[in-house]
Amino acid sequence: MTDQTSSAPRPETGYVELGQLRMYYEVHGDVADGTPLVLLHGGLFDIEQQFGALIPDLAVGRGVVAVDFQGHGRTNDIDRPFSAAAFAEDVLGVLDHLGIGRADIFGFSVGGAVALDLAIDHPERVRRLIVSSTSFAASGMRGSENADAVGAMTVDMIAGTPMEAAYLAKSPHPDLQHLQVLLDKLGATYEGGFPDRTEAELRAIAAPTLITVGDADMVSLEHAVEFLRLRGGDVNGDFVGVPASQLAVFPGTTHFFGLARTDLVRDVVVGFLDDPSA
Repeated sequence: MTDQTSSAPRPETGYVELGQLRMYYEVHGDVADGTPLVLLHGGLFDIEQQFGALIPDLAVGRGVVAVDFQGHGRTNDIDRPFSAAAFAEDVLGVLDHLGIGRADIFGFSVGGAVALDLAIDHPERVRRLIVSSTSFAASGMRGSENADAVGAMTVDMIAGTPMEAAYLAKSPHPDLQHLQVLLDKLGATYEGGFPDRTEAELRAIAAPTLITVGDADMVSLEHAVEFLRLRGGDVNGDFVGVPASQLAVFPGTTHFFGLARTDLVRDVVVGFLDDPSA
């Protein structure tokens, strides 16, 4: 891994006004040179918590754009439910503001659902797609305990965690009442904010796709393999060629720590983005 933590230039940061939403973004490197990479974090995370350890390496030789979703990190919350479609429109608003027409998209969990929405509903904006620890249908999650657990989350349950500390340090409204609203909105997404995607929609995605999942993830391994099959994978590559879409299973990895094995994630992601055969 390249050690660029101290030498990496500070990112360009800013906000994009999208109606009542004031969306925070960061730009690392030169987004005008080649195809930039857009990073979309998961629920309860933010740019730094999800991608901070990866950005210095991901930004070598490419521009990187990262955003904080509604109610997360430095972006304010508004009177609007969380949904993949709404978040995708927010991301497009940032890309339009930066003059970026087409990008590689890397989303984790909630961010992966938003990445899927972009690839399916805005295919002209996505060159390559990375979907991490994300199910394309509710059936891909390990039973009902995920929805039940997220829906029942309270601020007391995350007291003293890095997530609580980051929220209170960065949020435009840093109090536990607003943090509980964030938890409630995340729980409500299981009621339709992130709807199932059809097999036909997944097959029709134009962008080569990298699917990643932890071997102890909320998303089942069977579902990840089915995702790969719908993207043209799980074939005998020696006879028919290696598909453009790929699957990586990270060992000893749970959902909340889905990107924690930084060296492994970096090598898999950069290899996929730089592979000319994809």
